[in-house]
Amino acid sequence: MIDKNETPKVIGYTTGVFDLFHVGHLNVLKKAKENCDYLIVGVTSDETVVSYKNRSPIVTLEERLAIVEAITYVDEVVIQNEMDKINAFHKYKFDKLFHGDDWKGSDMYTNIENELKALGVEIVYFEYTSNVSTSLLKQRVLENS
Repeated sequence: MIDKNETPKVIGYTTGVFDLFHVGHLNVLKKAKENCDYLIVGVTSDETVVSYKNRSPIVTLEERLAIVEAITYVDEVVIQNEMDKINAFHKYKFDKLFHGDDWKGSDMYTNIENELKALGVEIVYFEYTSNVSTSLLKQRVLENS
């Protein structure tokens, strides 16, 4: 974990399930690291995934954590046990929250933007990698079986 008493750094935070890790995931992590000095990545727990996607990840949490920890752009990996970004801010004290732009303008993220802005946090959206996703990968596997 970063020591806030060190030279001031821009701390970034992003989250994801990172199931069937693909280039879209890598793009987000690379772009996030380009926009901060220290990148914290929350990997969503199985229980949290089930609570909002109504399905379990294919890859285990332990394996997803290991994959994300191995990415050179990532400075710290944590388990995301809830979707509440305000609670995450209070825990990790990040300066920027990174997310795919597929959520931009949604009621949920408009509210999060407003709350985080009041706390001095900038939300940075990255263009969604439209030609790849975990859902598309699963579909390809089924088609090629």
